[in-house]
Amino acid sequence: MQGADVSDFARQLYQAHGPKAVAEAAQKALSLEQQGKAEEAKTWRRIEATLKEMLGPHQS
Repeated sequence: MQGADVSDFARQLYQAHGPKAVAEAAQKALSLEQQGKAEEAKTWRRIEATLKEMLGPHQS
């Protein structure tokens, strides 16, 4: 998945799941890592990182 595709997918995931999207991506990546699917997991880690970037730092 290319960079632009990751960003688009991250946006769609956020629209569908809201703030839970980061956790969804992290869980998917972990599951794939446990299954030995490193390349797919890497893509989900990129999606997770993009979501975190989009959301910015937590404010109190």
